[in-house]
Amino acid sequence: MVHTSYGNNEKLIQLLEKQLAHSNEQNKNLSKKLDESSKQIEGLTEQIRHLTKLLYGSKTEQSKYNMPDGQTSLFDDDPSFTDSEQTEEQSQQKISYTVERKTKNKKRNDSLRDDIEVETIHHHPKNKTCDCCQEQMLEFASTIVREEAVFIPARMKKIQHMEHAYECKYCKGDSLQKAQIKRGKAPHAPIQRSLASPSVLSKVIYDKFIQYLPLYRQVKEWERYGLHTNDKNLSNWVIRASQDWLLPVYEHMKQMMIDKSILHVDETYGQIINRSDGKSGQSNAYNWVFRSVPSQGPTIVLFQSALSRARSVLQSFIEGFSGTIVCDGYSAYDKIKGVTFANCWAHTRRYWLKVDSKNGQIGVQYCDNLYQLERKFKHLSPSKRRKERQKYSKPIVEEFLGWVEQSPFYGRNALAKAADYTLNHASGLKAFLEDGRIEIDNNPAENAIRPNVIGRKNWLFSVSEAGAKANAICLSIAETAKVNGVDFYTYLVKLLTELPNLDIHRKPEILNQYMPWSKIIQEECANKVK
Repeated sequence: MVHTSYGNNEKLIQLLEKQLAHSNEQNKNLSKKLDESSKQIEGLTEQIRHLTKLLYGSKTEQSKYNMPDGQTSLFDDDPSFTDSEQTEEQSQQKISYTVERKTKNKKRNDSLRDDIEVETIHHHPKNKTCDCCQEQMLEFASTIVREEAVFIPARMKKIQHMEHAYECKYCKGDSLQKAQIKRGKAPHAPIQRSLASPSVLSKVIYDKFIQYLPLYRQVKEWERYGLHTNDKNLSNWVIRASQDWLLPVYEHMKQMMIDKSILHVDETYGQIINRSDGKSGQSNAYNWVFRSVPSQGPTIVLFQSALSRARSVLQSFIEGFSGTIVCDGYSAYDKIKGVTFANCWAHTRRYWLKVDSKNGQIGVQYCDNLYQLERKFKHLSPSKRRKERQKYSKPIVEEFLGWVEQSPFYGRNALAKAADYTLNHASGLKAFLEDGRIEIDNNPAENAIRPNVIGRKNWLFSVSEAGAKANAICLSIAETAKVNGVDFYTYLVKLLTELPNLDIHRKPEILNQYMPWSKIIQEECANKVK
């Protein structure tokens, strides 16, 4: 009886132990699920906060952590973050800089340029007889009582090129002589058998890529001037002019760009309806932008249309390039032979700006400290800028990365994403410290790509890949002209008038004098609008 009771107790204990182990396992699984749910809730809450901020918050990237005078800094309660950019040696030195600040121009009244034609209209009294003595009155003064701007609308004119033939009547009567005939030669048109003159083509391209006016909206304007056409015809004009005469200029600029050692690169999406890769017209295509730096000669801005943003697109465009590319954190910007990648601090700052906590404030403050120094270094030579960066910026970068590395930022929230982004691109974020020619961010490329983004909102898509390529060529010529102080319309008229009559394919060196920075172009096509 005792043995039976003991055996039952053992079975009961084993059963209870199994139940306890099962309960513990269940609790462990539930705790794990709870942790995952908490992280998911945290991430979703962060996402809602971010989307709410996008809807109702400030649209600028100005730091909300810059304290007004008299208020306490977020670092005051933590001595480890006070004067974070100074080392013991630096704290004993007084740093002085001479910074040239742009004077803010007061809002000016409406005015006309000095070179505008002036017409004076004189207003005399109808009756110049004195009411008192009836003698003729003499003029003794005149006053300008007002000035006004008068708009003279553009007008269309038909130009007929007529070639005249001449013959020698004396040789004509001599049966032993070959007939002597000379014929006048009209200049070649940019597009054969077309009404499109250089001025009309330039106007179409200018309105689309500078005024962002889609071709279908230009049709009615041209009809008002007296030219009957359609948007398909205008599109063909742009493509033909780009392929035949602007592409050689583009390729010449590209070769000059590849010979440089520092480039800014960025990309943005677009849409091409008829694609050669079989994908839907709703799929994203991309426009890449490449921009050189002023420290390496005249600035060049080039666009490249592509069906994807794969690394192969970048590799194909920069074939032969060796040097540094300043870019964002996209994975295509990595592992290309002969290329070093410098990452953008503006992107890093945006990640920390999304973090709505004290740690986010600290991350933004580190970035702002670097930008404050960059403003002081702006007018220094590349060698001096590198020296100052090594002395003052490098300690801030190292302290920032050390702080991120040692802090337990985990999860799916904005803080963890900011920390991961910073650490994953630490090497690229340090690149600007080693070369004074490299900018701290990729803003030059982002600014260069902005016209494409604005234009995309108006012309929406490209029907064909040829059209997308023409867009890229025209944008390249437009932005390169703009950054070199050249009026795009005047420049286009010169290119489309003169290049069709030059042997640029066999003698490409001719194109040197048609670059926006050449002496001839600067003299004839300078932008008068400052």
